[in-house]
Order: sequence, then C-alpha cells, then structure tokens
Amino acid sequence: MKRRKTQEESLQIAVSNYIKMQYPNVIFTSESSGIRVSMGTAVKMKKQRSNHKLPDMIILEPRGRFHGLCLELKKDRNEVFTKKGEYRENEHIQKQLETLTQLRELGYFSIFGCGFDETKEIIDFYMNL
Repeated sequence: MKRRKTQEESLQIAVSNYIKMQYPNVIFTSESSGIRVSMGTAVKMKKQRSNHKLPDMIILEPRGRFHGLCLELKKDRNEVFTKKGEYRENEHIQKQLETLTQLRELGYFSIFGCGFDETKEIIDFYMNL
C-alpha cells in the first residue's frame, strides 16, 4: 500500500510540474487527503472536505463545453481496469468512478489518468479543445 501511495504521489508531482511548465497560466489544484499530517490537522482537513471521493487533480480551465478537467490519477491501467477492459469491482475504484460520473453530468471532463504518459495526453487533448 505504501509503495502504491508513493508512486501515485510521484505521479501527481510529475503531472503538476508538467502543467506548470507546459501551461503556466492555468490554475489547478491537487487533492491533499493522502498527505501525512498531524492528527489534529487531519481532523480539520476532513471537516473541510466533501463526502465524495475527490479527484486527485482539478484543472480550473474551461474548454469547449466543459467547465474544467478532473483527473483521478493511477500509476497504471491495471489498478482501474480488468484484462477485459472493464472497471474493477473494487469499492474504492467504484466510489471514484461514481464521483467522476457525477462530475461528467455536471459538465466537467472527468477521467482516470493512468501513468504519466496517458495523463499528459489527456491534459494536452483537453487543453486543445
């Protein structure tokens, strides 16, 4: 579990750096629930957070018919999809999928980004809409 968190954290930092370099005027934010903080700070952060599984990154830049881009980052596609290409029945993945679907219905481009290269392609595609 710790290794996966470290890999996703590294991916989130790499994607953040890419956005800052490639799209310096774009405003974005990263979800901070995975960051280790003191118990008191964690309690305060939880009280200020939505009950939904928030996406890892939100790019606050409207493009085309979308209000913004919401990304749920995963180190690779195997975390999200089965070999048949279907979403995993994992409760965590299903809750994240529910949030992404709800965000889509609200007019956001919301998707799983699996690995750096795929996530970069999604961002570039979105930014060029």
